Amino acid sequence: MESNPKQKLPLKEKLAYGFGDLGNGFMFDLGQSYLLKFFTDVLNIPAVVGGTVFLISKIFDAFADVTVGTIVDSRKKIGKRGKFRPFILYGTLPLAITTVLCFLVPNLSMAGRIAFAYITYMLFGLAYSFVNIPYGSLAAAMTQDSVERTKLASFRQAGSNLAVLITGVAVIPLILNFSDSKVGYPVVMGLMALIGTVFHLICYKYTVEHVRVDAPEKKKEPISKMFKVLFSNKPLMILNLMSLLTISFYNLKVGMMVYYAQYVLGNANLTATLNFVSIGCSLIGVAVMPLVVKKIGKKATFLAGLGIWVAGDLINYMLPGNKAVFITFSSIAWFGTAFMNGMTWAFISDAVEYGEWKTGERTEGIIYSTFSFCRKLAQALAGFIPGVVLSLIGYIPNVQQSAETLAGIKSLMLLYPAIGAGIAILTFVFLYNLTDDKYKHILAELSARKEAKAIQ
Repeated sequence: MESNPKQKLPLKEKLAYGFGDLGNGFMFDLGQSYLLKFFTDVLNIPAVVGGTVFLISKIFDAFADVTVGTIVDSRKKIGKRGKFRPFILYGTLPLAITTVLCFLVPNLSMAGRIAFAYITYMLFGLAYSFVNIPYGSLAAAMTQDSVERTKLASFRQAGSNLAVLITGVAVIPLILNFSDSKVGYPVVMGLMALIGTVFHLICYKYTVEHVRVDAPEKKKEPISKMFKVLFSNKPLMILNLMSLLTISFYNLKVGMMVYYAQYVLGNANLTATLNFVSIGCSLIGVAVMPLVVKKIGKKATFLAGLGIWVAGDLINYMLPGNKAVFITFSSIAWFGTAFMNGMTWAFISDAVEYGEWKTGERTEGIIYSTFSFCRKLAQALAGFIPGVVLSLIGYIPNVQQSAETLAGIKSLMLLYPAIGAGIAILTFVFLYNLTDDKYKHILAELSARKEAKAIQ
């Protein structure tokens, strides 16, 4: 059954959808931004081991995403709450609890602390999958209108960036108020997780699934056929490749911010100022993104964002690393990442209809989970690479770093992300061919198919 597939969404629902990623960010961003620093400086495990925790745990999460996506798509009895929203309602509390567990310091040996880090971060990843996979699929169930989906993507990106802004400004100063970081980290993270839970509940209460597709009963298909269907979706495959490039280097920047502030700029408290100015510019990017899309289209907007990101980071890398210069060009780069991140969510919703048009199967959960699989691999690399590089360049926590170590931190923050974004530009220009006009044609053909089926 399908109703109001091109529903013009009220502002209340768009805001509520954005609150969902705001809630995600109050838990997920804590790990991406501060967990490696917590591992090296508070839990006192080697940087390379901390990076490996990210790598192994995120690979586990990636497979968990596919499993969760299959569970979501297999739901046959869909009540008034919808197909996706109940997962947000019942998943937010376990996610909040596991968020805090990741920042506890147990009285264990080195081996015990490492094992604890693996277990808690894997549990967090599993809990996050049960919230984020349905949340990501929710956009395709709210509307099929391309303009409305772009607006949803903007609200989602606004929520995500606002979470990065608030946690980026608040977390380190709040932790520094505690004389013991072993107490400060879990208390502050608990507060952030509680706020995130409230935002998730707002998302659940005020969003509506207007597009309802009740899948008919059918025999269980082999896993090989599922992957055959997925690999026939070329736009999805390109988006997966793009995620490996852009998300890994985006999260690398996020994770290195606190190291850059403390050691290159010389003051850990600058993390709050840097995040406020840089992410504030990213929020401006989110606000103007729908206007830019109307003028030049989704693909050109995405490429413009990547180009701005590359320019900001390269100029920053080549100029002296003082506070004023860094803030100026970092803000420009973050403005560009807003276009990149926001448009990604609009593209993946388009890939849902492309997959249905190509194969006759509408599998939002599986499509989103495979996309999330690649994002998790990217996040794994974003945690693993700095852990390894910090060890190679001789990083020692809480001491004056050598010139070689400072140069390595600067490269991790600026040069490597610029190179990754540049490769992403070339990939998207030459390989992604799902244009706005082609998407409109796909929607029209899907509508005609459904009308013909209804007549039969």
